[in-house]
Amino acid sequence: MPQSLSRILLHLIFSTKNRASYFTDPAIRNDLHGYLAATANHLGCTAICVGGVADHVHVVCSLGRTLSVATIVAKLKVSSNLAVRERYLAQFSWQNGYAAFSVSESTLEAVVQYVSDQETHHKTITFQDEYRAFLKRHNVSFDERYVWD
Repeated sequence: MPQSLSRILLHLIFSTKNRASYFTDPAIRNDLHGYLAATANHLGCTAICVGGVADHVHVVCSLGRTLSVATIVAKLKVSSNLAVRERYLAQFSWQNGYAAFSVSESTLEAVVQYVSDQETHHKTITFQDEYRAFLKRHNVSFDERYVWD
């Protein structure tokens, strides 16, 4: 086979440091989401949907053929951290960790809808409870003492 092809879809989630509500202004939040999408695209990881609320983001994208999940997340976080600091908040920082989940083609539309509807969703559930539910749903073992920073 002379050509390497893949389509691996990811749902990435990461939070602001200490879950601080930095992105209460919808204009700043939309700018951040656009920036994250553009960065993912630049990395060869086609952005499908970016959403979130004041204290965290969700990025649905493809996994570029030559990058690891850890590399994608690191590049997204470092680049957007610098952009947010330059444009809006000099003291801004992301949390150290992240979550990454695979997305099947058959559930992609539902995941995109979920990410797009974050504002409504978070009227009834906190980020911490949402995050715990994702970890449990995907059978990810975790120690509550080390999940939050």
